[in-house]
Amino acid sequence: MNWPQLLSSKRFGDKKELDSNASARSRFEQDYDRVVFSHPFRRLQDKTQVFPLPEDDFVHTRLTHSLEVSSVGRSLGRMVGEQLINKYPELNVSGFTSHDFGGIVAAACLAHDLGNPPFGHSGETAISSFFIDNPKGRNFRDRVLEEEWTDLTNFEGNAQGFRILNDEANSGLKLTFATLGAFTKYPKTSGSPKLEDRKSQKKYGVYRSELSLFEDMAGEMDLRVLGQEAWCRHPLTFLVEAADDICYNIIDLEDGCRLGLVPYETTRDLMAAIIGKRYDQEKLERSNDKNQKIGLLRAMAIHQLIIECVNLFLEKEEDILNGEFDSALTDYIPSGDVLNSITKLSVKEIYRSKQVLEREAGGFEVIGKLMESFCLAVYSKSFDSEQFTPRLQSIYSLIPETHLEKLKKPDMSVYETLMVVTDFISSLTDSHAIKIYKTIYGFSLPSSKGF
Repeated sequence: MNWPQLLSSKRFGDKKELDSNASARSRFEQDYDRVVFSHPFRRLQDKTQVFPLPEDDFVHTRLTHSLEVSSVGRSLGRMVGEQLINKYPELNVSGFTSHDFGGIVAAACLAHDLGNPPFGHSGETAISSFFIDNPKGRNFRDRVLEEEWTDLTNFEGNAQGFRILNDEANSGLKLTFATLGAFTKYPKTSGSPKLEDRKSQKKYGVYRSELSLFEDMAGEMDLRVLGQEAWCRHPLTFLVEAADDICYNIIDLEDGCRLGLVPYETTRDLMAAIIGKRYDQEKLERSNDKNQKIGLLRAMAIHQLIIECVNLFLEKEEDILNGEFDSALTDYIPSGDVLNSITKLSVKEIYRSKQVLEREAGGFEVIGKLMESFCLAVYSKSFDSEQFTPRLQSIYSLIPETHLEKLKKPDMSVYETLMVVTDFISSLTDSHAIKIYKTIYGFSLPSSKGF
């Protein structure tokens, strides 16, 4: 792989030669702005990050998390870009700058959670579980192809995000190939055999419905083919992943401390271990405000992690281009062991805390019931009109016009129809999902007061 091709500013649908002077903003800066002003991004303000239905001002949502990841990603991209521009003179000759690297990574980071459904990982599991465990969902098994069934039974937020970014209903997005490539953390389909020794093959990032688009994009950037429907990552994906890893490790720990799930002293010592020689406890203790102390520690820890990830990326850059390095940067930086300790602590004290598990259980119920109701309504409307009962007609009427327009397309297959339902359910915010659930079933979740 080579950088000039990897930094492709081409978009799907381009009909004329690109003019780099056509706008005051670069195409990669346009990518960032397009994501910011998109409806899918706006919905992240009411989607669970770690703590469902938060009332605490300090708890992060998917929106604040994405903004923070994008900020870290921009720094990573620019710092790497500065060194690569010096290393490869042809990049400078072609007009690329470190800001292009930063812009690509920042835009991809900003979009990295667009495909996540309501209620976090619980929502993902609930969508898949409908087709796996619910008899009404399993009935669709014989109505779709094997590779399509694999998509349906393995809902993946990364693949859903790529689908959103290339959805005709979001035609204003049309991000550049470079940004789409950096966004795709797992460049493979659900049916592609896993390569256990490669991080990029742990999950999948492309649904069957978008495979041809990804193949065109991968060909344009000359992404190395690993096997059947599987490719090497775009090199800048490693920086997107690193930005996400840095933020959720450090900031989830910060949230856990603010909510009293992790002691302040434990949080302080873990962040101090990352900061290293720059840590000054005497200076830190001059303040009596615990939140201010945590904020200072978080900023210094993130800065140190950025430096370490940049250094490792540059060290491994040629191996990354050759497809030989395929691991998370944060696993091999000097602070990797501390991050691993934070992850273990967070799983025990934060992600598996009683408050989080209670809300996840409620979210699982909501999404599972919505999948059942809308899949049956849409299927009966399109393929089995005799079963399109008044109740299912009422449920069908709750589908937004944007999704109804997709369902009205001629010759829709069962797979395509069910994917539209998945688009709708996964696009809901936490609050909207609960509202529709209550409308259909008359139930409500336990109050989150005092959480």
